[in-house]
Amino acid sequence: MIPQYDVIVVGGGHAGCEAAAAAANLGSKTLLITMDMTKYGQMSCNPAMGGIAKGQIVREIDALGGYSGIISDKSTIQFRMLNKSKGPAMWSPRAQNDRFRFSELWRETLEGIENLDLWQDAVTQLIINNKVVEGVVTKIGIEFKSKTVILTNGTFLNGLIHIGQSKMKGGRIGEGASYDITEQLIDAGFKTGRLKTGTPVRIDGRTIDFSILTEQKGDEGYYKFSYLPGTESKLKQRSCWITYTNPEVHNILETGFDDSPMFDGTIQGAGPRYCPSIESKLVTFSEKEMHQLFLEPEGEKTIEYYLNGFSSSLPWDVQYKGLQKIPGLEKAKIFRPGYAIEYDYFEPTQLHHTLETKILKNLFFAGQINGTTGYEEAGAQGIMAGINAHLKSHSSSDEFVLRRNEAYIGVLIDDLVTKGIDEPYRMFTSRAEYRILLRQDNADARLTERSFKLGLASAERIRLLNEKTTLINEIVDFAKNFSVKQRFVNQLLIEKGTSELKQGVKLIDLILRPQLSIFDLIEPITPFKKFLEKVPEERRMEIIEGAEIVIKYEGYINREKQLADKLDKLENIIIENRFIYSELKSISTEARQKLEKINPKTIGQARRISGVSPADINVLLILLGR
Repeated sequence: MIPQYDVIVVGGGHAGCEAAAAAANLGSKTLLITMDMTKYGQMSCNPAMGGIAKGQIVREIDALGGYSGIISDKSTIQFRMLNKSKGPAMWSPRAQNDRFRFSELWRETLEGIENLDLWQDAVTQLIINNKVVEGVVTKIGIEFKSKTVILTNGTFLNGLIHIGQSKMKGGRIGEGASYDITEQLIDAGFKTGRLKTGTPVRIDGRTIDFSILTEQKGDEGYYKFSYLPGTESKLKQRSCWITYTNPEVHNILETGFDDSPMFDGTIQGAGPRYCPSIESKLVTFSEKEMHQLFLEPEGEKTIEYYLNGFSSSLPWDVQYKGLQKIPGLEKAKIFRPGYAIEYDYFEPTQLHHTLETKILKNLFFAGQINGTTGYEEAGAQGIMAGINAHLKSHSSSDEFVLRRNEAYIGVLIDDLVTKGIDEPYRMFTSRAEYRILLRQDNADARLTERSFKLGLASAERIRLLNEKTTLINEIVDFAKNFSVKQRFVNQLLIEKGTSELKQGVKLIDLILRPQLSIFDLIEPITPFKKFLEKVPEERRMEIIEGAEIVIKYEGYINREKQLADKLDKLENIIIENRFIYSELKSISTEARQKLEKINPKTIGQARRISGVSPADINVLLILLGR
């Protein structure tokens, strides 16, 4: 009566949705179990996708054939390309989303996927035989059998919510927590810990004085996440607003420190360094007299606003009093206070790069259960776990692993598996060694073909990629070969503050000037404008910009490719289970301990372990006869 599944996914957040969709689309009989089917892909904290490095991850998920980019595009109420003043390696797309439409779109998407069953329930136990996971047991006592299981429990594992001295069990405000799985996994030999995250007050927009706030509009133009056409948002675009705290606000908030679970020892878990609570900011940056805050609309039509930068676990009345001393919020009413939440996670060094656990076979972890924070990081782990669970369930020896020079997703997973975490992990461009290669504009070129060979990315995606690649190459060739007469461009050059031409030059020489954009040169150079008409209008800006990046940064790109290729050789030297590290007296004590704990798969992974020196790596290479 109950079917045997290939893949069971536990949890319907960003990781769970991407995992279930990937496995089902690859052909696995898949079951997605969640406690509330009205909250698929719920934006538990801020209503936004992308940001610094995170936007690159969303584009990578899209290039692989995932849905986060598509759903974000269709629910966007503001889009911005961050860091445009810097080089393209640093550009990061970010969207404000209608949180309600975002979740609705995820449900519509999941309900339309063949091979995917949905079930509303809580999972309380794994079915384990001889260290092999064979299914799950739900709260109402149903046993679902499967070849693989993916846990994406988010903040729900023994979740505990804090507002001042008040605390309640739950994974989100108003929602229950998940129990018993942590204890079962500890008994199986897993190491676990507690982490903390938080969320700010939600404000009634009718009570905000926008007249004294700084408006922040979205970008005009063509930017979006998905490489597929037709995903553009049809929702009304809305502004965000900027305000600041002040010493009066700080003084009020500090009156609540004695009752703060952050400072009285109640909260044991480490919080996110790069998204701290307002009380953490006041302590860490005590010399600062103000902190920037962003008022972000929760949706296209709602009056509800999210106060980004004001996450807090202080007593609700202290939050409220402090809030009313912030410019523009003097008469603000709130829908609910901010709160902190503690939850269980499992040390990610207990995972293979496929996200399968080392302790139990056929069990995969994805999302915040691995110590990460952020929808984007969760979705990335989800799609990778879904792919690898599919491969495992069909007895394939293949693994789908992305390297650090292939994707930010590769950096993310390698960091987790190799280095572990001592605080919630979030992605930054600084974590990637190959930022010039891992740009947001070329995620399709890096990943779509690999995904297509798996059967996940569609033939349409390959067609679009091939078209884009061909057109970019043709634009570059045109720029290299077409000569520009000085009389057509000298006036433009004067206006842009760069030297005039004394004689004709190749178009590429003008594009290479830092004062000029390729878009500046389209109108003055009629043959170039006519040539570009062959580029499909809906993708014209994206493709022309892609060509400009190739032209301006070719040297940097080639140098980084050479470096990546050189270091990549170390990733092909397999050392997993080759050594009994405790017996290697020729390497340092710390290296022995770290190598024994992580058991790296390759020399490349070993060299990234903190505490393993170049001298230790040389010893291993000598022992391997290299």
